[in-house]
Amino acid sequence: MPGDIRGEILRTPTSSSTMPSLVVRMLEELQVDAGNRVLEIGTGTGYSTGLLCHRLGEDLVTSVEVDAEVSSRASAALGSCNYFPELVVGDGLAGHKDGAPYDRLVATCGVLEVPHAWIEQTAPGGVILATLCGWLYASELARLTVGEDGVARGRLLGGQISFMLARPQLPPLLGMLPDLDDGEERETATGADVLNNWTARFVTQLAVPGAQRLTMERNGRTEDVLVDVGSGSWAAVHEDGGRWLVRQGGPERLWDRVEEQLGRWYAAGAPELEEFTVTVTPEGQTVRW
Repeated sequence: MPGDIRGEILRTPTSSSTMPSLVVRMLEELQVDAGNRVLEIGTGTGYSTGLLCHRLGEDLVTSVEVDAEVSSRASAALGSCNYFPELVVGDGLAGHKDGAPYDRLVATCGVLEVPHAWIEQTAPGGVILATLCGWLYASELARLTVGEDGVARGRLLGGQISFMLARPQLPPLLGMLPDLDDGEERETATGADVLNNWTARFVTQLAVPGAQRLTMERNGRTEDVLVDVGSGSWAAVHEDGGRWLVRQGGPERLWDRVEEQLGRWYAAGAPELEEFTVTVTPEGQTVRW
C-alpha cells in the first residue's frame, strides 16, 4: 500500500485501538465494486478514506468532515501516503450534492435518522451504510438500498456497532431536573433493569426518542430516570421490596410508552436486531421488526 496508509494514519492523535477492525467490517459491509463512486460522511483520521482510495482510486472518493482542523490533519496523513481524494469541510448530514450521484455512501458517525439528502444523492441501486443511534445509546449498523422510487430500504446488521452521534444530533443539555417527588406513582411490570439490555434499550428509544437516561441515588434507593427535555416529560423507576414502581410527570407518560413498545416486542418473540427492517422515505424513517 503506497506510503503505508495504515501506519501513517494510525499514528495520528485521534485514532483508536479499535478503529481498524471496525473500519474493515464497515468497508466489507459497504460491498464496494470497482468503479463505484463513494461518499464518506466523517473523514476523521482519514484511515477509512485511505482504504477506500486504495481500493477504488482517489478520484472516486469524496469525504466530508465538519471540523476543519480534523479534515486538515487527515489531508496531511493521506497526502503522505500519496492519496489526494476530494475532502470537503461541511455538514455531513447534508452530504455533498456537487459530486452526486454516488454508488455508495458510508457514515462513520451515528445518526438518529438517515437524512433524506443522502438518499437523494445516492444512485438507484446504491447502498447507504450508517449507524442508527438514539439518546439512550443503543445503536446498530444499517445497510439500505436506494430504490427507483427514491425510498431506501434495508436491515440492521447487528454487532452493537457504536459511533459518536453527528454533532447536530447530540442530545440537549438536561439543565435543571424536574421535581422527581412530584407526579403520579404506580406499580409497573417493566423494571428499569430492562434498559441494561442492548436490544431492549434500542426498542425503548424507538418509543421515546427524545428521552435521555440517568441513574441517581435518592432517598436511599437507586432510581433510573428518563427525561425528555423537549416535552418536559419524565419518568423515575425504582425497585421496592421486589416490585418495581414508576413515577411520571409532564404532558406525556414516558414509561407507559416504554411498556407498550416493549410489550409488542415481547409479543413478537423479542426478535434480535438483525431481524429489524428500516425504511426511509421523504416523510421520515420507520424501523420495524
